[in-house]
Amino acid sequence: MDLENQARIKQLAEQYGNKSLIVVLGAADPDSSELVAETVTTGDPSYAGPLTEVQLGLAVYHILEPEVKAYIPPEVYEEQVALMELALDAEGIATATKKIRDNASAGG
Repeated sequence: MDLENQARIKQLAEQYGNKSLIVVLGAADPDSSELVAETVTTGDPSYAGPLTEVQLGLAVYHILEPEVKAYIPPEVYEEQVALMELALDAEGIATATKKIRDNASAGG
């Protein structure tokens, strides 16, 4: 996640509170998804950006996860996301994102 996006997410969390926001990712692989999910929950693991040592604790999901898909009109999902779902490791991405979410909710 670039530094500008980290700063924007930090600003939004300060403005609206971390319980009022969720982050929906669109990263193309499990490793990237896990890294970004970790950044918005427990802080920037690279120690390079505005979220270094900032634990926002934001709820984070990937666009390919069923929990998100359920809220998108089927025709919109088909037009905008379905091809990505077929081309990417959707299961691996969902597993990586869920792992970070579960760790955050467990306090670790």
